[in-house]
Parts: sequence; structure tokens; C-alpha cells
Amino acid sequence: MEHRRLRKGPLPGGRQGASGAGAGRDSMRTASRARGAARPPSSPSHPSSPPACLVSAGSSQAQQSAPATGGVRRMRWTINMNSNALRAYFRAKGGEIGGFAYRARMHRLFTELEPSITVTEQNLADRVRYILRSNIFDGAELERLRREAVPSSNENATAEGAVPQVAEQPAHVDAAENTPVVADSNDDGTFTQELEIEQMRSTLEEAIMETRSTPLENRPRLPRIALSKRNRAVVRALNPMLVTYLEASRDLCETDSILFGAALAVCRIIGAKLSTAGRTTGQSSAIPAWRTRIEERIAKTRALIGRLICFRSGNTRPRIVRTVRMAFAGTNVSLSQPDIMQKLTERIDDLKQRIAAWGKRIRRYTERSTRFNQNRLFQSDQKRLYKSLERPMVSGTGPVPNQADTVAFWRSLWSEPVNHNEGPWTEVVASQCAGITPMDPVTITPDDVAEAVRRAPNWKSPGLDGLHHYWLKGFVVCHTVLARQFQEVLNQKSLPSLFTTGITHLVPKGQSTTDPSKYRPITCLPTIYKTLTSILSARITRHLDSNQVMSRAQNGCRGRRSWNQGTTPH
Repeated sequence: MEHRRLRKGPLPGGRQGASGAGAGRDSMRTASRARGAARPPSSPSHPSSPPACLVSAGSSQAQQSAPATGGVRRMRWTINMNSNALRAYFRAKGGEIGGFAYRARMHRLFTELEPSITVTEQNLADRVRYILRSNIFDGAELERLRREAVPSSNENATAEGAVPQVAEQPAHVDAAENTPVVADSNDDGTFTQELEIEQMRSTLEEAIMETRSTPLENRPRLPRIALSKRNRAVVRALNPMLVTYLEASRDLCETDSILFGAALAVCRIIGAKLSTAGRTTGQSSAIPAWRTRIEERIAKTRALIGRLICFRSGNTRPRIVRTVRMAFAGTNVSLSQPDIMQKLTERIDDLKQRIAAWGKRIRRYTERSTRFNQNRLFQSDQKRLYKSLERPMVSGTGPVPNQADTVAFWRSLWSEPVNHNEGPWTEVVASQCAGITPMDPVTITPDDVAEAVRRAPNWKSPGLDGLHHYWLKGFVVCHTVLARQFQEVLNQKSLPSLFTTGITHLVPKGQSTTDPSKYRPITCLPTIYKTLTSILSARITRHLDSNQVMSRAQNGCRGRRSWNQGTTPH
């Protein structure tokens, strides 16, 4: 039996690459040659093969760009161009930490190394940042480029003449793509540390620039990070990098922006989760998810019981019948059976028992959750636990007061001046205090700032700036700048409006939620303002104690004092 072999070829009218070409073999070859002639010679033959600019040694001037879609020519960075960009960066940076003055020098040096390439200063800085973050070069190669660009102390005499020589690439530079550079094992730790520090510096610079251009309400919410050794090491590593930024700070607002940017950089370095939609988060439900699921299950079961009772009462509407059939699905029970009424009664009783079991489960879970929360609260704050046991918890789910009435009530207390009635007893107190030594002028030192920050809790709710006390404790280099700027604020007797503006949360005192006067206002102010007031409060308290101005009976309302110190046993 003879088998005929058919050769599979392209269908007529298929992809032929040229309009009007026939379906024959010659026309396909002609179209293929036409496409090959139109293709740029530098494009690879296979998507996985490296571009020719990465494997060919020589100047990068002839391969600096390639046509893109739509006729736009995009920059194609070769190994030599990336190396020269890093050389210019290291040479311009030198020992500088932070700042932006190096960009102009880096752009000028790169223009000397690559005169045929036209890039802006910002594009070059972005490219260098991309090279450092994407690990195009390993640590050993980065150290080699750094040593070539920044000579050692023995080569300082010839440092100026070394820059133009960097453009002359050795013959084996491009081979580094396939042959890794082997460094001395003793220097591996140094290379890795320097690379990490360089990446931290780049992340810090990006975060500070981003914070300066972001409004306060759009700042991300800083998470509460763990007090681990690694996180503390990252904070300590960023301290010397902040000196340049803080020394150039002009006021407290700029210092606050720098510190928030540094905190944001730490969170990005350690991989902490940051909110992207600003600090305004939706109100989380007070009902736990497990209770919501069980209650939804109970509601659906009750609805099913109602349908079954309707069918047992004689309601045979199609929707009711369909629901009854779904209730008996998988039980081999048909609606045409003679004992269907008994089956309905048994099914209804079974569903009622399930609802009772689910209700007991809710009560059991609630008791266990309450027990767990009370034990945890007893370990952290016993006073708060006893207060919650003495007073019933007030739920804020009632009707809210009118917004206009609320604003008018609190504005009358906070915004309108009041003429106080000065009684005769004030003159008596003034005459008694006439002999007290006046308080010396306040001079704030960095030690005062460090002491005030040390006493503050780490993660108390921040103000509008979103900066916690933890970052003021970690970035110790800011204490000197804060002390200087606090002193300027006291001398000028003026404070930026940022530090006296906050969001007031009204907490209901009782079950009456419609009366604006039955609320307790809580306003979160910035931590820098709290630090300043803490310093002033400590100075005033010291003066009062040294001159014995306040009576011992007033110890109950003072910090770190107790009411029983002012009582006298009888």
C-alpha cells in the first residue's frame, strides 16, 4: 500500500510580510529577506540571547540608542556606559553624605567620559539609582569602580589626572558579564556593608524628597516596628546620614519633614508594610469576623425555617417549593411522599437545634475572648482594667449630635475669649509669692531634649505629621537641632501652626450621644510639640519644687506623684 507524504507549508494568504506576495516558497523567502533587511543589526536573534552591545568590546558610542515603537529612539545603556556612570557618581560623591550638590559634578564627569551621549542631570541620577538598586554589578565590581574613581590617600597627588583616564576601558571589561570578579575573602564583608550603606543612602534621599513634596494628609501611616537588633542597627546606620540634612534645616517644620522621611526610609529598608492611601483608614468593625459569620448563618437558617413553615401551611408558590426542594437536597426525600409533613417537622426541628447550638457557640466564644482580653489588659494596664470593670462600656453606636451644634459648643469654649472674675484671694496669693525668686530664662540644651524624649512612650498616637516618639529616640542626631530650634521659638515667641493643630476625637461619656456637652475631647498633637511642652513643664516643676511654691496637697494632679503623699493619717 502506497503512502503519500504531504509537506505542510504556509496557507495561502497567511503571514507573508509583504503586500501582494504570492503563497509560493520564493515569495516567502523574499518576504523573510525583506524583514531581515529592515531589522536593526544590533537586535538579538533570540529573545534570550544577550544584546550585541553587552558582548562586544569597544566604544559604546555606536550603540547608544535603538529605534523603538513609533519611531522614538530610546537610550540603550551598555556595560561601559553603566560603569562610567558609576565612576562619575563615585568620583563626584567622594566622602559626601546626602545632599544634591554632587549631581552637577557627576553630570560634568559623565559628559567627559561619554561625550557622545546626551542625558540630563536628573536622568543620570535616576540611572545611577537604578544600577545600585537592581544589582547589575556585584559588590566586588562596585568596589573596583569606586577605587578607580576615588583614589586612595597615596594617589591624591595624581587624583585630578586620573579622571580622564577612566574613559579608556580595558579589553576585558565587557567580559565581566560572563566572568565574575573574584575578590579577596577578607574584603567580602566590607564590600557588602558598603553596598548596603550606599543603598540606604539612596533610599533615604528618595524618602526625604518624597516627604517634602507630599501634603500632611497624604503621608503614609508609619507602622509600629519591632524593637529588634536588626531594626535598631538600621536606625543607627541612618543617623550619620541625617547630619547633612538636619544642619541645613531652617525651622521645625523642615526638621519634622526630614525626620518623617528618615522614618519612612527605615520602614522601606526593613520591609515594613506601609499604607498607600494615606493615614485616613476606615473604621474597623467592633464585631469580630467569626461572630459575623455565625450570625449570617443563623439568619439564613431562620429564613429557611420560615419558608418550610409556609409550605407546611399550604403555600405552594414556585419560590417556596423550590426552597423546600433545596432544603431536602441529598436526603432522598420527595415532596410527593405521603409522610412529607412529618419530614418537614423533623427538618424544622433539626434547623432549630442548629440555631440553638450556634447561639451557645457565640456565647462560649465571647466569654473566652473577654477572658483573654482582660488577662492581657491586666498585664499591660491594671488601672484601665479596673476602670473598665467598674464602669459599663459606653458604645458610640447611638445617634450622633448635630454637626453645627457641636462646632458651636466647642468653639464657645476654645475660641471665644472669657473675662475671668478676679477675686480678692488672687491678691492675697500674689502678696505671698512676692518674695519668691523669679524663674531664670529657659535655655534648652540637647540633654533636655534627650531626657524629654526618653520619658515619652514610643508608640502613642501622633499628630497630623504622623511621627511617633520612637523616631525621636532613635535619631539621636536630631536632638541638637531640635534644641537650637526650640530656643529660637522661645526667643521669637512664635510657633508654627502645624504644632498647634490637631484632629479632635469626641468620646461619649455616657449613653446620651445627642448632647455635644456629653463628650470628652481628645486631640492628638505632634510629638515635637509634646517634647517642647515636656521640657518647659520639667523646668517649671523644678522651679516650683526648689522654691516650695505648691502645697503637698496638690501632688495628686502632678506627674510621677501620688495622692497618698498629700494625705495625713489621723
